[in-house]
Amino acid sequence: MVEAQGEERAPEPLTYEALRGYLEAFSDDLDAAIPLLLTAAEGDFAAEIEVTRIRIDIDGDGEAGEAESVGAFLAMAAGAGQRLDMGSGMAPELGLPATTFAFDGSDAIWLAGYSHVLATQSDFLLAHDFETFFNAALHRLFPGAGLPMETYPNSGQLFMDRDSDALLADAIAMIHTINWPIIDRERLTGARDRMLSVLDLSRRNWNAILAETDDHLEFIPSPYQTPLALEMTVTKEMVEAWRETLDVSEAILRGELLLPHWRYFGLGFDLAAWFENAERTDAVLLFTGLDALPYLKEGEVADAESFAAANAVFGGSIWNYAAWFN
Repeated sequence: MVEAQGEERAPEPLTYEALRGYLEAFSDDLDAAIPLLLTAAEGDFAAEIEVTRIRIDIDGDGEAGEAESVGAFLAMAAGAGQRLDMGSGMAPELGLPATTFAFDGSDAIWLAGYSHVLATQSDFLLAHDFETFFNAALHRLFPGAGLPMETYPNSGQLFMDRDSDALLADAIAMIHTINWPIIDRERLTGARDRMLSVLDLSRRNWNAILAETDDHLEFIPSPYQTPLALEMTVTKEMVEAWRETLDVSEAILRGELLLPHWRYFGLGFDLAAWFENAERTDAVLLFTGLDALPYLKEGEVADAESFAAANAVFGGSIWNYAAWFN
């Protein structure tokens, strides 16, 4: 949040309690949107939208400028090479072509699934007490918001230069403070349930896509529809591999298929048991092994073969397709 100061705008102070409130409101809003999207999915419509022209008033100044468009965010994420100075009129001329899609019922299901994806992240955080992490590291995400590590300016150095050393120190602090007590079991298991809902909605999405008989500006085309770009071609093999990946992912979330741990050969990590019984999330101790011990057991362990179909079809682009297919 920001407040006006003449021509300039300064960040408002942010507290841990306020951030939790924002996250709770975010999850609640998504939960209100999901049934509306699923209701819309039952209708017969096609709304043409120029996606890269969508603008969001990120800095809260009442205007959504060119640097606050989806196209600008995508350019920044893709490493366009220029810093986007949002809200100051200094954004570069991006020259991105507007990409128009005709969003229909299947895409409403897709968006409902993505709403669960976003709410999962919010609920996972809210299930924990992450105040120390907030105090130690989130000034990097919310600069100028009055967090403790901005009380004094960085003035010393250890290895490189002042700013690089401070960034390294904050990265170490971030890892060190991902040791979050679980304070809301229901919200944590609810985050797992949301992930299961994402898988179910992805299946429903593909059922709807494959049942379409039109061929008009498809956001995710079926193997029988025309892609708007060569890179957006979807084959029958891709759909089958994706569906198989959904099944494997569900088995992992339900504890029917165990996750491998690099340290313990022949044993697997029961993710479902962790969601239901863990008392904390300690990234370092989970990785190094101590906090994984209570959830290790014998059984079928996921390996490269579990995702063989996806690896064969998508190769190194699997995560790009996962972000697109949802």
